[in-house]
Amino acid sequence: MSAREWVGKDFYGELGVSSDATADEIKKAYRKLAKENHPDANQGNASAEKKFKSVSEAYGVLSDAGKRKEYDEAKRLFGAGAGGGFGFPPGGGAGGFDVSDMFGGGQQQGGFGGLGDMLGGLFNRRGSAGATANRPQRGADVETDVRIDFVEAVKGATLPLRLSSPATCATCGGNGAKPGTSPRTCPTCSGSGLVSRSQGAFAFSEPCRDCRGRGTIIDDPCPECAGEGISTRTRTLTVRIPPGVSDEQRIRLAGQGEPGRGGAQAGDLYVRVHVAPHPLFGRKDLDLTITIPVSFAELALGGTVTVPTLEGKVSLKVAPGTASGRVLRVKGRGISKRDGSQGDLHVTLQAAVPSKLDDKAKEALENYAAAMAEHDPRPEITELLKGR
Repeated sequence: MSAREWVGKDFYGELGVSSDATADEIKKAYRKLAKENHPDANQGNASAEKKFKSVSEAYGVLSDAGKRKEYDEAKRLFGAGAGGGFGFPPGGGAGGFDVSDMFGGGQQQGGFGGLGDMLGGLFNRRGSAGATANRPQRGADVETDVRIDFVEAVKGATLPLRLSSPATCATCGGNGAKPGTSPRTCPTCSGSGLVSRSQGAFAFSEPCRDCRGRGTIIDDPCPECAGEGISTRTRTLTVRIPPGVSDEQRIRLAGQGEPGRGGAQAGDLYVRVHVAPHPLFGRKDLDLTITIPVSFAELALGGTVTVPTLEGKVSLKVAPGTASGRVLRVKGRGISKRDGSQGDLHVTLQAAVPSKLDDKAKEALENYAAAMAEHDPRPEITELLKGR
């Protein structure tokens, strides 16, 4: 979309944010509205589909710092209409000065030639009248979400992704005209997208109202996209989730976003991954973690415990006198990435205290307590308490 078309649009209003909203606020508002109006959740609801397209269009501009700056400048300069604007009083006092020179429509005078180049960047103009062309515009980036389980995140997976998003209209090929017809050059602006309007001693350039600044008119619009050249369609993509992907990580699919305008390249699709937690395993970077309950006898006397991994099981030796909370490392049983990096499995031994004891077990523990009566398990604390 060219900047000429931005003048009549309120992208901030579409997303329900203020013009000084932060990038995070804009993203949060877009994700909320896109979720509420997504075609998959509103089958047959034309109003929701239209809203989905409009918020996607708004986010495509406001999420890009360059596009947002260009849009803000266009709205600031021309959003209220050209008549009597730009700080010049209508009629008189200009001595025949033609403001159209500011847009590159005449020779450079009084140092205004550079301003014509500056505004030309906003309105796709480059110096001479009639030289305007609809500049190709890269498509906006699109973001979607997928949910995978813990094991898929560790080992990687290939998933089908069903996506409803703006795409080049398959019926008209993106030109907006009904098959068998073609857009024609706008006779009002001769294809420039701009018209000059005089008010007293001043002349102003503004987007052509007949073609909405596009430079072409579609007499017979495409029935699928209503002349926009872009329609919302559902497509299925194959997404390869690499091993070791993290929760909230984004995966970029180049060229799978919103189609470009005027033959420009499409935007990118970003897939945000949400990983479900595992009932036993945790994760820290490339390392996996697990907590294994063990008995007091296993810690005090030593022994062997069997530990599950994501690829089977391993046996670990517990040395006599091991403290509860001790962490044992199983090398190479963590996450392996394609670049060759590999993590370990960290096993935390935790003493399991039975909630109930039968008479025999209770008697055995009482005998043990009597035998260890002279042993102080917390000498540092005992020493500290003596002086209080």
